[in-house]
Amino acid sequence: MIHRLPTRLEGPVLLEPALHGDERGFFLESYRAAEFAALGIDEEWVQDNHSRSARGVLRGMHFQVGQAKLVRCARGAVLDVALDIRRGSPTFGQCEAVVLDDRTLRMLYLPVGFAHGFCVTSEVADVVYKCSSYYDAGLESGVSALDPALGIPWPEGPLTLSERDRAAPALAEVADALPFVHEGSAGQAAQPPG
Repeated sequence: MIHRLPTRLEGPVLLEPALHGDERGFFLESYRAAEFAALGIDEEWVQDNHSRSARGVLRGMHFQVGQAKLVRCARGAVLDVALDIRRGSPTFGQCEAVVLDDRTLRMLYLPVGFAHGFCVTSEVADVVYKCSSYYDAGLESGVSALDPALGIPWPEGPLTLSERDRAAPALAEVADALPFVHEGSAGQAAQPPG
């Protein structure tokens, strides 16, 4: 059984699976479509990704038009962040930051319209995530994880970012062109460019 935990923002869903463990280790059911659908997560997952990173590696804030994600940390620990980038949302530019680790094996669901990033807080971390659409470089983009206006509570200490992530624009620079519109706003989500 999977339990839904409270979140500050409307949209992301923090989930905690039931762990069955003893001196040999543990077993958990990390995904069951019917249980997720009962919690309001009714995605068709088409791609699984796996990344391994060292302490202090910061990946993000990434998003792709039309893509939701289900993220968990299978090894180590990360501070995982969902950023609301839906134009017209009352929480636009605000983040949900949660610890995902290999002890609780909590998962974070990010619906379409949220950017995603994480920072490794253990010596090494394996982050695995399901995607509701295939990776498409033409639809994928990002905003700066270090944008001070976002107030993301990244861990203290040296952070390692890719050149691409280091060069990502501040949210304010791209806000008007973002392809996501909050459902409570006039109109529906913008269509992919092209």
